[in-house]
Amino acid sequence: MNPAPHPRPAPGLPGRRGLLGGLLAGAALAAVPALAAPARAGARPAPAPAGPRATRPLLLGTYTSEGGGGTGIGTAAYDTGTGAITPGPVITGVENPSYLAPHPSGATVYAVAEQGAGAVTAVAVGPDGTYEVLGSRPTGGSGPTHLSVHPSGRWLLSANYTSGSVAVHPIAEDGSLGERTDLVTHSSPPPGPGQGGPHAHQIVTSPDGGHVLAVDLGTDTVYTYALDASAGTLTEVSRAALAPGSGPRHLAFHPGGRFAYLACELDNTMVVCAYDPATGALTPGPGQSTGTGSGVNYPAQPVVTGDGAYVYLANRGHNSLTRYAVEGGGAVLRLLDTVPVGGDWPRQLALSPDSSLLFAANQRSSTVTVFGVGPDGSLTGAGAPFPAPVAVCVLPLP
Repeated sequence: MNPAPHPRPAPGLPGRRGLLGGLLAGAALAAVPALAAPARAGARPAPAPAGPRATRPLLLGTYTSEGGGGTGIGTAAYDTGTGAITPGPVITGVENPSYLAPHPSGATVYAVAEQGAGAVTAVAVGPDGTYEVLGSRPTGGSGPTHLSVHPSGRWLLSANYTSGSVAVHPIAEDGSLGERTDLVTHSSPPPGPGQGGPHAHQIVTSPDGGHVLAVDLGTDTVYTYALDASAGTLTEVSRAALAPGSGPRHLAFHPGGRFAYLACELDNTMVVCAYDPATGALTPGPGQSTGTGSGVNYPAQPVVTGDGAYVYLANRGHNSLTRYAVEGGGAVLRLLDTVPVGGDWPRQLALSPDSSLLFAANQRSSTVTVFGVGPDGSLTGAGAPFPAPVAVCVLPLP
């Protein structure tokens, strides 16, 4: 079944899956050589060597119902030194896995099924590098686009974009999912200008584990919830209002836990937000430049290096990566530069566990591009783009 269409709130804004012609129809994954990033001088010390160079698993999200899309979750391996990607088999039996998230134990990975009848799927990760689909559960909404695991490892949180709701599922000892324990629809405030309704785009837990935050593009709001650790239910405790029509999409926390960086899709800004762990209150600052100029651009996702020194932002339309320096203990972002992403429509970013590599999933060019992260946070391309059908998520595993 084809997923339900995802309306977009602003004139001229492409649909969630709007694709250009010439997608790599059914592109098979292929190995691509990569070059190591040169060392550069800077304020941030280089990561300590991780021992002998090794390969680690890499998972790839896609749309199985799109022309040129994949047939499930793609598997691959990446060289921890050079970023070179080697293809692996596809995990079949998983529909429209457009976003992936790991369990803290590393023993399970979860995928959304972004379609009209939304679902979430659990996949066991074997110690020998094998994968087993453990089953799926409905999210109670349509078009889920994001999910994350609570730090306790007991609850899976998911965001239904089309229906504007968030869901909670219990996680069993073996990583499989139980029946949904809660579903909360964002019924207020009213949608932003021309946005048609609520559109929950992300759900994450604060670094201290005390609160769950849901970013809603349609209502220009970030909702903060308390999660009942026994019942698996959400209770709203705070909400943060963004500028009308800004379209908040994804946020990333600074490792210090007192600030978060929020990409606003519709007004092409980045917002620094103060966070109060005691109350869960998020306080947004003014929108800041993405460095992409006056052209059409829709920021997708920010990521923060493990040491909290740099933030990177994926820019769709401008097809670039913005680099910010983090200052003031996390309170300030200083725009440094933008670099071409080397693909079309960078939907999602991921850093390797040691923050030495940055991966970008480029939806319209059906590629993953890899960058070495220098000591000064600079990005150096690591080889040619890696073919991956309708690449909308990339997940490097430890």
